[in-house]
Amino acid sequence: MGYSSIGRLIGRTYVHSEVKEIIEQAYASLALTHPDKVFKYAETGFAQGGKFRPHKTHHNGLSVDFMVPALTASGESVHLPTHPLNTFGYDIEFVDRGNHEGLVIDYKGLAAHIVAIHKATKAHGHDLWRVIFDPKLQPYLMKTKYSEYLKDHVEFSKKRSWVRHDEHYHIDFAIPCEPID
Repeated sequence: MGYSSIGRLIGRTYVHSEVKEIIEQAYASLALTHPDKVFKYAETGFAQGGKFRPHKTHHNGLSVDFMVPALTASGESVHLPTHPLNTFGYDIEFVDRGNHEGLVIDYKGLAAHIVAIHKATKAHGHDLWRVIFDPKLQPYLMKTKYSEYLKDHVEFSKKRSWVRHDEHYHIDFAIPCEPID
């Protein structure tokens, strides 16, 4: 399988071709089930694969970062602001239950997205290896109507990783692929 780009973030959005199809299928599903929600992917990997600083993974097209969906005070679904001055969103810090400068994490949207990704992955004959999301914020995710599905089908990180993962969540796909390193 080859690599495909899913966007234009300084050449850092290349994924395994199956992952691209899965992401597109999940987004198409969400457009039907949650047309009022917006979702944003972030970094994935280089076209040629290989080391992907500062990430410890993202070297073979099977790891994808997604920015958390956010809600305004009025409940409008909005993209997390990403630009060079906030390191494309990675410098955003959510506090308390997931608040940042008038925005709150949309846990229902986040859960719906992970479920859609998982279902699309299964439809392609694969599975997810894990989802990394701040363990302190996971309980809010598990209060959504998707909690039982997530508990039964998705492996979440239990420990805080070397970066917090509050402004984004990381998904690793379990798809056979030759290492590129």
